[in-house]
Amino acid sequence: MGFKGTEEPNDPDDDESANWMVRGWSYSQVEDRDTEQSGPWMQECVLSLSPCSDLLVVAHKHKAVFLSAKWLTDGSGKEEMTLATTWSGTLSTEEGESVSSVICVPLASQKRSSTGRPDWTCVVVGFTSGYVRFYTENGVLLLAQLLQEDKVLRLKCRTYEIPRHPGVTEQPEELSILYPAALVTIDGFSLFQSLRACRNQVARAAAAGSDVIQPPPLAYKKWALQEMDSIVDHSSVGIMTLCVFDQMKNASILGGFHASVKGNPPAMSQYVTVGAGPYTGFYYAVEGSSQPLLSHVAMAVASKLTSALFNAASGWLGWNKNKNEDEAVQKQKPKVEPATPLGIRFGLPDSRRHGESICLSPCNTLAGVTDDFGRVTLLDLVRGIAIRMWKGYRDAQLGWLQVPEERVDREFSPSVARPKRHALFLVIYAPRRGILEVWAMQQGPRVGAFTVGKHCRLLYAGYRLMGVNSVTSQGWQLHTQQVCLLDPTTGALRTVNVPFHLALSDKKSERAKDMHLMKKITTLLRSRDIKPEDGIHIKYCLSFQALESLLSAKDAPVSCLTNVTRALSETLKQQPPEEVDGALHQLCSSQLKLLQLYVDIQELHSAEESQASSVNDSLEGFEEELSRVASTLQSYAQLTSKPSVSFAQDSPDSPLSAQAFLSQIECTVDGELKINEKSNAEWKKLGNFLFWGCLCGKSPIHKVCGTLQQAGISPQQLLSLLLSVWLQREKEVLQNSAVTVRQLHTLLLSLSDMKGAIEDSWDPQSVSPWWQQVRSTCIQTNNAAAALLAALVTHRAAKASIAARADSKLQSEWEAVSLELEQWVVCVRQLEDVLVLQTLLLVPPPQGAAGGAAAHCSIKVLLEGGTELLTAVCLRFPQSLSPDLLFAHSSWEYVVQWNKDPEVFVFTGGSISELGISTMMWSTFIVKRFSTAAFLMEKVKRTQDVGMGDKAMTSFLGSCVQLLQILMEADSAVEEVSAPELSVEEVWCGADGPASIAELALDQRGVHFPLVQHHFLLASLLHVAMTFSLRVKPLSLFDSKGKNAFFRDLTTIQLMPSGDMDPGLISLRQEFLMRALVGWVQAIDDVASTPSTPLPATGPTADWWPSLCLELGVLLQVNPDILQRHLVCELYNQGLDVRAEEMMLEVEDKDVLGSQLLVLTGQRLCYSLLHSQSQTQAAMELLARLPPTLCTWLKAMDPSELRCPMVPLAQTSRLVGRLIEMLPENHAQYSLALHLLEAVDVLTTED
Repeated sequence: MGFKGTEEPNDPDDDESANWMVRGWSYSQVEDRDTEQSGPWMQECVLSLSPCSDLLVVAHKHKAVFLSAKWLTDGSGKEEMTLATTWSGTLSTEEGESVSSVICVPLASQKRSSTGRPDWTCVVVGFTSGYVRFYTENGVLLLAQLLQEDKVLRLKCRTYEIPRHPGVTEQPEELSILYPAALVTIDGFSLFQSLRACRNQVARAAAAGSDVIQPPPLAYKKWALQEMDSIVDHSSVGIMTLCVFDQMKNASILGGFHASVKGNPPAMSQYVTVGAGPYTGFYYAVEGSSQPLLSHVAMAVASKLTSALFNAASGWLGWNKNKNEDEAVQKQKPKVEPATPLGIRFGLPDSRRHGESICLSPCNTLAGVTDDFGRVTLLDLVRGIAIRMWKGYRDAQLGWLQVPEERVDREFSPSVARPKRHALFLVIYAPRRGILEVWAMQQGPRVGAFTVGKHCRLLYAGYRLMGVNSVTSQGWQLHTQQVCLLDPTTGALRTVNVPFHLALSDKKSERAKDMHLMKKITTLLRSRDIKPEDGIHIKYCLSFQALESLLSAKDAPVSCLTNVTRALSETLKQQPPEEVDGALHQLCSSQLKLLQLYVDIQELHSAEESQASSVNDSLEGFEEELSRVASTLQSYAQLTSKPSVSFAQDSPDSPLSAQAFLSQIECTVDGELKINEKSNAEWKKLGNFLFWGCLCGKSPIHKVCGTLQQAGISPQQLLSLLLSVWLQREKEVLQNSAVTVRQLHTLLLSLSDMKGAIEDSWDPQSVSPWWQQVRSTCIQTNNAAAALLAALVTHRAAKASIAARADSKLQSEWEAVSLELEQWVVCVRQLEDVLVLQTLLLVPPPQGAAGGAAAHCSIKVLLEGGTELLTAVCLRFPQSLSPDLLFAHSSWEYVVQWNKDPEVFVFTGGSISELGISTMMWSTFIVKRFSTAAFLMEKVKRTQDVGMGDKAMTSFLGSCVQLLQILMEADSAVEEVSAPELSVEEVWCGADGPASIAELALDQRGVHFPLVQHHFLLASLLHVAMTFSLRVKPLSLFDSKGKNAFFRDLTTIQLMPSGDMDPGLISLRQEFLMRALVGWVQAIDDVASTPSTPLPATGPTADWWPSLCLELGVLLQVNPDILQRHLVCELYNQGLDVRAEEMMLEVEDKDVLGSQLLVLTGQRLCYSLLHSQSQTQAAMELLARLPPTLCTWLKAMDPSELRCPMVPLAQTSRLVGRLIEMLPENHAQYSLALHLLEAVDVLTTED
């Protein structure tokens, strides 16, 4: 929706049809006159267009129409932007008032995700009664304000603009309202917040019918402009600060010779008015000279759900109103604040001239003024003088264009970045002459002139979005139009756009000539009827831009591009060599080469008869190899053959244009061609253009490959293009696989024979980068079937290539063994598995289940961790892949692998039937090795004969303990938990084959719990013996009944040991468990460096070994208190006093424990006094003072039994204190314990 100015102002009709783009609008509801008078009626209306061009307001007297932008489709299917009526009604509420001024103010969005589009647009309407009312786009009245009981002459707005230069003052946002005798300015921030609050309250009231809270009052300033006869228009320039010289000049003029000058120039708001007496007035209001006033906002939202839109519409349609309602709604007019007098500083006096309008430039330094003499005057607002005048523009309408510089060359300059330059243009519409002119500022020429209608309206807002600041505007792109022209006769709304370069010089500038020639080229290309002789029109346009624009034209035929490029090349050849641009000549040569290649490939594909490729012997037997996956390929093809919706331009059969071909291939300095991969879609289109005809057998493969090789394209890029089209068109490949597979094989061999494909120095015993490229593509793609076929064919081709190299080098009949072929064997097997998995994912879900796109898998996804893929499979088959079934099959497969290599640690987990799976695992794999290990340990304690080392045997026995424990827990929960049910999807209902592991597990009989517990005892004893390296005959710890019950079927009932055991057997068991506890204490001595160090959860130092020994003691009829006392003594013996104190709490017979610990304490004290290497004089003296009985007792102690004799005296003192607490006073050794306590205390004190 725009037109661009031309550099030929004397020919205004030349570009009218080409440069004006019409955007229609609907104004049928606005027009209430005869259609013959459709032109002049708009001159009587008040119009305002939003800067975003999304809202147009047309008002006449007391009625108004709001038109919003909408996308509509015409009969031909072309979409265009239109302005359609969204609201119409009566705006006046006071008797006799009418609309006198309107502006549309877009309000910025406060959301962080906003990019510069307005949140909503507020319509500000001024009335002849003095009221200013604010409406939404839907005609809902937000608030009304009576600031002066007089006609509103003009509404103007100023919004935030980013300063282009440092030091420029940021101007605040404001809304200015001009009355005949007053000027009111409303602060933009206050207005923005009030409008948002009112809009939110209106929405809440409409939704809930609640009362409306009064918004904050508006902050405004009111000036009484004096010393001017009449004022019809104004401009609020903004805040300015005079320089020191201007300040002194003004002070001298106003105050005379003795005037005083302030140190800092004050900030002032500048207002410029037009009218009469004087013709133009300049007013300056010093900041702080007038305090802002707070207004009483008249809210237009009732407490009940009474829509202002409904009220306005009812008045518009002539419905009868209830007079009582009118009287109830009427309110007393608010108080009108008096204005602050503001005297004129100076003006431009002209008694006969009357100003009509003033239009402020975007830079706030210039303004255009129209008058009743038909003149347009350009004012310099900084100096306050007129600097230019145009004659013959009666009733002129003005607008401004500020155009940024096109940063083409300067943006990439290595020099210091400079600020972007802007050009300023003044747009003048002369309705009586029906012409629109564009003038360069300040003294520039007319750069454009266009013939338009005589009843148009020039719409220039002069502002952008309200509510923007320096923080929120960062990263925004404000989509606003500066100048628009509305033609009521055609309903067209046009925008004005001017190139920056027109401000640089006149029409003879070289750049202007180039732009003009470019425009002619564009017009020529649009005609789509270009002849070879038309190339002469651009022979003088010797620039990259012209040629690149020509070659990128979408509708230009190949013949046109070739002829024009050849004509330009011949023109360059005719010029002197020193004047020829070498780069441009190189561009012409390269593009001609690419165009010739495009034509040659097209002719080869369009040939009626193509050379049929011969059957290659290297593919003999390929059908047998393919038969291995034929059924899977057939299922995959059936599941992927469903029709799908796609766009026509995305179809692989869509032809590749010459422009797209040129944009993807470039010619290097060496004359070779390089393909640029811009996007995946374009890459696939190029591959389809080059190779699909060959794959279908319709094009001669050797001629196509020869043409591409002669053009100088890298074989690696050609291979990548071939694979992309092969994978993209998987459906077509599978439909005619017999032909496409052989054609692919021939293409691969042809590309492999090109120079640079396979290096001559390549050793067949290493991996080839050429074939690795194919393998990498197959690994990454999601098209499993096409990738598998490509891998099978490439495997054959690589094998033939390696065999040829071997024959040429070795002249041997032996088949060459290559690492490359081994890589292909692995890749093919992986792709077969991926194809099976992908086919499984494509199986449609049952009816009623949640649908969705099937997940895609590849080798790369699976190797990098296909968690999402496995999740998709589980969602597709929730019953077959339930956690219970997965655990069951995983456990079984794991045990199968362990049975092949027993050195691997075996682990079992829960499953659909823990009881059944565990029973099957025990009877099938475990019990045989378990019994062998038990018998061997019974005889010679050698585990190598079982096929496992000591470490593997220890892990195996620990797994046996876990397995038997799972069996006992599962058997105990049989009566509490119902038997699981096996259910599968409907897809597998018709499948034939052996029963699954889960089915076999559910069919297993229940186990005999005492027999399982019996085996659990043996497994635990074996595990303890292997962990702590204890020599024991495990079967000797059981009686004859117990031995006979071992290694029987766990589902049978056996004769188990019962009653009290033989004391000798119990003694053996007790001795074994005590040895196990000693082994654990010795093991943790190295780990538990400090008492607070936590023990690990696995291994011989785990903290659960004592509990296990105590549990085994109960099952083996061994007194657990004996074991507990033994553990405490061993911990003290090892010097682990803190852990011993923890274990001591669980001992029941404290008297016996006290006697045992008394001996241990005596051994410690004996070592400290008699056997220590560092005996002190104090220790010898203490020994002499001890009672004879205690001294004799200490000398009888043997400290060599202590594994850790060097224990701190503090620990020994604490131990003696524990003894005193445990032993009763009548105990025979109580007095001895007291003497020990006294001796230890003396030693501790002296130490």
